[in-house]
Amino acid sequence: MLQSYMEFAAETAYLAGRLTLGYFQAAIRPEFKEDSTPVTAADREAEKLIRSRIEKKYPDHAVVGEEMGGLDHPDKSHCWYIDPIDGTKAFVRGVPLYGVLLGLEIEGKVEVGVAYFPALNEMVTAATGHGCWLNGRRVRVSSVSELSDAVLVFTDAGGFEEFGRQKAWERIRKAAWVRAGWGDAYGHCLVATGRAEVMLDPVMNIWDCAPFPPILAEGGGYFGDWSGNPTIYGNEAMSVNSQLLFKVLSLIRG
Repeated sequence: MLQSYMEFAAETAYLAGRLTLGYFQAAIRPEFKEDSTPVTAADREAEKLIRSRIEKKYPDHAVVGEEMGGLDHPDKSHCWYIDPIDGTKAFVRGVPLYGVLLGLEIEGKVEVGVAYFPALNEMVTAATGHGCWLNGRRVRVSSVSELSDAVLVFTDAGGFEEFGRQKAWERIRKAAWVRAGWGDAYGHCLVATGRAEVMLDPVMNIWDCAPFPPILAEGGGYFGDWSGNPTIYGNEAMSVNSQLLFKVLSLIRG
């Protein structure tokens, strides 16, 4: 059953992603939500498409989306989390590292995850026990075992101070070989596919996190909070390859 969920999620993310390309690099003007984050017509239309497909295929499943909130079925065991455009700031500036994210939580555990990057035409999919895949090719985290050889990815360097993680960030930053920005969801997928070793997010919403527990786990890595707990509910997130996890946690603790 997880295989069929993964295939459905991949097809849905692909269709939503192709929709967003109609707005990409087209001088689209964002609106700003109460938390000052941008939202566009592309975000809303993509989420509508995803919701309609889920509600038609799985009408008893709960749905939680970034732009339209929750469709609650408290007696149901399945919940889909939607981020129609992760990296809206990148999207509105014409940077191709934005993604469509879908995660399926079953009985409290995320079992299926899909991240599709339309402008790059990269699709990362995973389901528990079914591996992690990049465009149909099985992938894993890297085997880099020293932070001095590691690529560290992040989204906004200013966020670490804002959310009380500046000291930990400085320790890890100084230890890494390469520090690359414009992360968002793409950074977590870089770790899962062996192209980077560490991705740090000092703040993270549930729908931003949802695809990544199975994607990282099936790729042989870790996704969770900064204390070593695999979770999408930590309000923060990091992805790390298995070789570096304890070294990164040690630097976080200081």
